[in-house]
Amino acid sequence: MSTASFPDQPVILGFDPGRQKCGLAIMGLDRRLYYHEVVQSESTIAVIDQLRRDFPVSLVVMGNQTSSADWKQQLSERAEPVRLILVDERYSSLEARDRYWQMYPPRGLTRLLPQGMRQPPRPIDDIVAILLIERYLERLTG
Repeated sequence: MSTASFPDQPVILGFDPGRQKCGLAIMGLDRRLYYHEVVQSESTIAVIDQLRRDFPVSLVVMGNQTSSADWKQQLSERAEPVRLILVDERYSSLEARDRYWQMYPPRGLTRLLPQGMRQPPRPIDDIVAILLIERYLERLTG
């Protein structure tokens, strides 16, 4: 989990849905990252509810692939339904792997491997969630 100081503006919650684990991220419209974490699927809704209490979430941006229809339904059934936008998540896992190494540069012998051969040492679903927010913001400004 990663957190930065509290935002003074509405934020976007990025959600990379999955069957076993999900990626979550909170980013401001200024692209400042406030939070990112990979959580087990069974606790995802509770974590999203907590994030909505902790941050001024104005929108949830969710990937449109793995089990997204089920997650969309679960989120719409909440006591306070969220405003939800689906974003194309094709190739986001490959892009997230590259982004991981930008965010966490390799050390030791890993530095010597070509980037395409490196495997992140942890799940990167949270980084996919970051990329989904960025894709949505690109769509707005592009």
